[in-house]
Amino acid sequence: MMFKYPWLLLALLIIVPLVAWYVWKWRNSNPSLGISTTGAFGKYAATGKVMLMHFAFALQIVAIACIIVALARPQTHDSLRSSTVQGTDIVLAMDISSSMLATDLRPTRFEAAKEVAQKFVNQRTDDNIGLVVFSGESLSLMPLTNDRAAVVNAIANVKTGMLNDGTAIGDGLSSAINRLVSGNAKSKSIILLTDGTNNAGDVAPATAARIAAQKGIRIYTIGVGTNGSITISDPYGFSTTTMETKIDEQALKNIASITKGKYFRATDSRTLRNVFEEIDALEKTKLNVNNYTQTEENFMPWILAALIAFALQLALRYTALRRIP
Repeated sequence: MMFKYPWLLLALLIIVPLVAWYVWKWRNSNPSLGISTTGAFGKYAATGKVMLMHFAFALQIVAIACIIVALARPQTHDSLRSSTVQGTDIVLAMDISSSMLATDLRPTRFEAAKEVAQKFVNQRTDDNIGLVVFSGESLSLMPLTNDRAAVVNAIANVKTGMLNDGTAIGDGLSSAINRLVSGNAKSKSIILLTDGTNNAGDVAPATAARIAAQKGIRIYTIGVGTNGSITISDPYGFSTTTMETKIDEQALKNIASITKGKYFRATDSRTLRNVFEEIDALEKTKLNVNNYTQTEENFMPWILAALIAFALQLALRYTALRRIP
């Protein structure tokens, strides 16, 4: 065990003058009577009430010492814990092309997709989840991990314009497959969110789907938004652009069919959430999870000890040691 603020332990020295003060006060605060000898009183020991008074003071000292130790922040470092859970491997493949800034979903397609994806990740306590983004090219942002906070933060920090514009669905799927092949779960799946037609990249979406099927990976495809004329706002809200968009539903259905997945059309946020409910039905398998914690705080037992000591001291003061004015 180590302390984050070890110098605070010097405050324990205050116990020495407190004890000295208590002894001095005890010896000088009692009434006295001068007599020639105390021999007649030698057989009498201190009463139980006197011992309780000393015990109450000792409890005060213990409470002060425990509070000082807690303030010094006792910590345990380099903690490694292993556990076995029932989970699955999932990679989110998100389209970040400029058309995802359309406002037919509120506030935009992109922000609606991010919000639902973050909520989904927070609910998947035992799964390994990775993150891939794509537009004109693909980028793997997060490997498979059980660290939900890391994935949620990665999704929150994703922005349009990070990659060359376009819609490389096949490349995005390829990057997601590469992440999943290293996973140990029996059930593996990709959740693909896009609002357009494949028009960039080196890998055809159907080819990527066949590779996924060979490796036992299911792909759940989501067509985000409506067809037709859409309004796109720039990230800062200073200007808007009107453009035509059309989701290639047949291609997305084909990708899902090849891999025994399912296609969803999300024209609003509620529909967008349905796909994540479908994932709950996936077959799960045992996963060995290693949780590495660099620092663990151990101040709580000291706080509890201080509270117990203080509570006992108060109980004694207002019961057995109660004084009548």
